[in-house]
Amino acid sequence: MAEAFNDITLSADKATRYAEVADEIASVLDGEPNVTARMATVASMLANSFDHYFWTGFYVVDPAKERELVVGPYQGSLGCLRIAYGRGVCGAAAAAGETQLVPDVHAFPGHIACDSRSASEIVVPVFGPDGALIAVFDVDSDKPAAFDAVDQLWLEKILSATFG
Repeated sequence: MAEAFNDITLSADKATRYAEVADEIASVLDGEPNVTARMATVASMLANSFDHYFWTGFYVVDPAKERELVVGPYQGSLGCLRIAYGRGVCGAAAAAGETQLVPDVHAFPGHIACDSRSASEIVVPVFGPDGALIAVFDVDSDKPAAFDAVDQLWLEKILSATFG
């Protein structure tokens, strides 16, 4: 029973922190039209707000390459430079246009190990104002099952408000 209570408390604390950082991001980015600046700010502010974030950043749709993502602004160790749609967790999110919540990256078919310390991952597709995919937002953790529905809800909300 105590474990269930702790899980609920942690989720409530995490949701509260996401709400705070969402307001902070909106305030910092108010009036900033540059997409790269917006991505860099979101990656930095989220990476510095949560201990369970190990790698945080964007893979941007490359208009020069059909169905391929190229690394964008990020925080963390070296990232993969390019990822094809459908390949790995980021490519799956881009191809499906849906958030991928992966508690164990080693069990994900075709996972790309950009950094062997990654254990779990969440990747959220990012859509522009016209509804077209512009990027995916990738967060890795060195802890298994580090992400849950709270992370998904808030990341989707923050990214939609920032780029949609």
